[in-house]
Amino acid sequence: MLRCGVAGLGRWGRVLVDSVQGKSDTVTFTAGVTGRKDRAVDYCAEKGIDLRDDFSDLLNDPNIDGIVLATPHTQHVDQIIAAAKAGKPVFAEKPLTLDADDARRAAKAMADAGLPLCVGFNRRFLPAMIKLKELATSGALGTLMHIEGNISGSGALRYTDEHWRASETESPAGGMTAMGVHMMDAMMSIMGPVASLRAVSERHAAPVAVDDTTFASLKFKSGETGVLTTLFATQQLWRIQVFGSKGWAEVRDQERIEVRMVDGDKSVEEFPGFDMERAELEAFAATVTNGATYAVPVDDAIHGIEILDAVVKASKEGVEVTL
Repeated sequence: MLRCGVAGLGRWGRVLVDSVQGKSDTVTFTAGVTGRKDRAVDYCAEKGIDLRDDFSDLLNDPNIDGIVLATPHTQHVDQIIAAAKAGKPVFAEKPLTLDADDARRAAKAMADAGLPLCVGFNRRFLPAMIKLKELATSGALGTLMHIEGNISGSGALRYTDEHWRASETESPAGGMTAMGVHMMDAMMSIMGPVASLRAVSERHAAPVAVDDTTFASLKFKSGETGVLTTLFATQQLWRIQVFGSKGWAEVRDQERIEVRMVDGDKSVEEFPGFDMERAELEAFAATVTNGATYAVPVDDAIHGIEILDAVVKASKEGVEVTL
């Protein structure tokens, strides 16, 4: 059983804890720290988590086997480097950092310490996404031409000025940071790295100073094209569609995959009730305890930050950015 300390016990930190606590045979949370300790006292008591005063309390505890970061993105690089010095494996929520150089520094610190660094791109574990990748990479869809993705939600409508995400510093390109990086990782897992992109990012409806409408046109190094859209002030949507010369396949709402072929064949398959947070944390445990290969290569996580940086630059300067 991998004993983890969690840093960050806001909404998403609790999603991670709830996914495994008392349910998993391979990972559990034994201690935690958070920015607003008073708000987490009752929750931690309920979950059997020892609420500590400082991040260093997790790093210095010999009974903690791994660190899970659900903290603001800008804190990740220093926390990861500190964990590397303390000899603790890390699971970091996405994005890994908000700067590609910081991502490389964090990854190097962990690699130099001989420790695994796992990033929480949970959609890689979805059965429907695994099926989509198999269809795309096996040749079943023919010659691949194009990929489209839309990941949207209403997060910006709920933010107030004091929320840590309600700033351009923590949410560059708005929904791209909170959501779009997930879709970009999904697209990249199928099409490979991005060669160049153009982007637009604007604010139309958000009550706080973050963009709520962001899209990018992509050229992958493999030659195919793509479009990624993320809206931060509308109803939730998850959709990714791959087009090939023999047909297309689409995953919608994460659980349903539809395939339609040029020859008329079509199919729909659903995978309800899958817990992707539990899957990624148990994969982290397997990586730490058994040396299993984690589904998200660190190089992909770093390239995802390069893409985020490029989207911000392209949208601000109105230029095509080559990666």
